[in-house]
Amino acid sequence: MKKEYIMPFVEATQNVFQEFFGVTPQLDTPYFVKKEETSNWDISGIIGIAGELKGIIVLSISEKVAISLTSTLLERKITTLDDEVIDTIAEVANIIAGNSKKGFEEVRLKISLPAIVKGKEHEIFWPKQDIPILSIPFTVPVGKFVLYVGLEKKITTDILL
Repeated sequence: MKKEYIMPFVEATQNVFQEFFGVTPQLDTPYFVKKEETSNWDISGIIGIAGELKGIIVLSISEKVAISLTSTLLERKITTLDDEVIDTIAEVANIIAGNSKKGFEEVRLKISLPAIVKGKEHEIFWPKQDIPILSIPFTVPVGKFVLYVGLEKKITTDILL
C-alpha cells in the first residue's frame, strides 16, 4: 500500500478527532479486510466515493466510544445510542471523507451523504468488485474505532505502510 494514498485518511481522522473531541487518535497497524471477516462494532457511518475514483469509506465504532465522544462534543452526559449519537457519527464520517479529498487533488471525487448502520456486531457487505478494503484502526483514551477505506486503482495490496 502506498503511504501517500492512505495518509489523507489518517490525517483527516486525526485532525477531526483533535478538533471536535480534543484527542488525537493513535494509529494502530492497518491491514486488509477479508470479505468474510465479521466485526464487533455497534454503529458505522458509510460514505460512498464516486467520480474518477470509486469506492467507500466506513467509520465503525463501538456504542461505548460513540456515546463518550458525543458526550464530549455536546458537553453533556449521553447514556444511550440515540439520534444525537447517530448524527455525530454520520457527521464525523462525512467530515473525514470531505477532508480526505484534499489528498487526491489530481482527481475529481464526489462523496455521498452519510448512511448509518447500527446494531450489535452488524455486518457490512463490501463492494463485490475487486476493491481491496483497508482497515485503519485507531485508539483513543475511551477505546478503539476503525476507518475502512476502499478505493479502486489507488489502494493495492503490494506495499504495506
